[in-house]
Amino acid sequence: MRTNLLDYLKITSERVPDRTAVIDGGRSISFLDLTEDAKKLSSIINRKINGIIRKPVAVLLDKQIESVVADIAIIFCGNAYMNLDSKTPVQRISNIIELIEPELIITNHKFMPKLEGICPSEKILNLDELDLRNEAYSQEMLDHISGKIIDTDPLCIINTSGSTGVPKGVILNHRSFIDFTEWATHTTGISDGEVIGSLSPSVFDIYSFELCMLMALGSTILILPDGLSAFPARLLQLLQENKATYIFWVPTIMVNIANMDLLSRISLPSLKSIWFAGEVFPTKQFNYWRRHLKQARFINLYGPIEITLDCTYYIVDRELSDDEPIPIGVACKNTDVFILNEEDKLCGVNEEGELCVRGSSLAMGYYNNPEKTAAAFVQNPLNHSYPEIIYRTGDIALVNDRGEFIFKGRKDSIIKHSGYRIELGEIEHVIINILKLVENGCVVYSPDKKELTFYYESDQEITVADFRSHIGTVLPKYMIPHVYKRFEQLPRNTNGKIDRQKLKELMSSVEF
Repeated sequence: MRTNLLDYLKITSERVPDRTAVIDGGRSISFLDLTEDAKKLSSIINRKINGIIRKPVAVLLDKQIESVVADIAIIFCGNAYMNLDSKTPVQRISNIIELIEPELIITNHKFMPKLEGICPSEKILNLDELDLRNEAYSQEMLDHISGKIIDTDPLCIINTSGSTGVPKGVILNHRSFIDFTEWATHTTGISDGEVIGSLSPSVFDIYSFELCMLMALGSTILILPDGLSAFPARLLQLLQENKATYIFWVPTIMVNIANMDLLSRISLPSLKSIWFAGEVFPTKQFNYWRRHLKQARFINLYGPIEITLDCTYYIVDRELSDDEPIPIGVACKNTDVFILNEEDKLCGVNEEGELCVRGSSLAMGYYNNPEKTAAAFVQNPLNHSYPEIIYRTGDIALVNDRGEFIFKGRKDSIIKHSGYRIELGEIEHVIINILKLVENGCVVYSPDKKELTFYYESDQEITVADFRSHIGTVLPKYMIPHVYKRFEQLPRNTNGKIDRQKLKELMSSVEF
């Protein structure tokens, strides 16, 4: 019986101590050294926080060997790691720290300036000032802490967009990751010693699953530098050179690779498992990948961050026409997925409704945010006999004649863009209420163009450069609108609110 992810790592580090655990450019680290370094760092963390467990510990580092060591060290301490985006503006980092109140922030010289004025020095651990070679640890103490961790204790906190301008910290526990890892191992064909082409930022849940694969399957994490997204040919060359067997990517980069016809020039014979999630993968570009990598198994996964890691999957086992949407498939084991209509009744075949989820895969809620937790994680309307929490995703879906879930779109203003879940209301709040650039406006997303457009009311035109430079001081790059359109008066609906539907129609019209 697994009670925490360290149960996996103990077996793996003893079974394959000399296998490479992480490849980071010209550096690498074995499972033995990774485990030893994580234990030593956990000893330092424990002293720094006086043995506190089941609390958040933040990590502000680039994705690198040291960040992997830090995350595992935090788990050894019996705490939950929370990776911070090193590229995000200082104000956003400050908002997260203020809400979550981590016991400690692990960083290095490079990012110390970002923490000045927003975190007391006694709550900062600078890795560049440590020498792990001379550090010792007590295995007895580690065993004592590990024995106290149960499967419903938090493993990590992942921050996601919030409509008030403050990100929400989603709490995910050991049990949900163990469930997903066991399901994936028995269902998808992944096995011992995978080489992971790891492209997702450490703030993504995909990265957390890659950590699970490292610990449970002895997988090697091949860190692909984030900046290489703009150079997809080099990405593929790194996969080829390191004989990567597995990738789990957001479709955007895969679409670019297809459009550039790179797979006809760079062969990837070792790549056997190709997973994708986070946004819709256009079937035409997907079919390009499938034609060029016939040896690979392709799996489309779906699930918001409030569900660990995903809740449905579709192993592509038939030919799909270019205009046929890729199904999001069926529910993962030990997760129930169903669709409710506006009367909270189960939808029939081919009837659209809101996709809902129940089971141990659900997040524990939002950290330090009981109001938003209560609003999102609600009583199952199909069950009036005992407490049973479900998560209403806000996504519209249907079940087709084959019994497959088909994703249709968003119910509200939450969108998926470049793999990130974004609340459009947060962008609007920042522009209007925090930066006060305009008095009124709204953001509309085009999934076809993958563009965020900000429509605003103003007597004068504001340059794109002015908008972007100001917004970039508060929001990360992926949340900055691409297009800006001025109106003297935005269209309104019958109740006086901005008519978002009208703006979506304008966005899609050729004349506009």
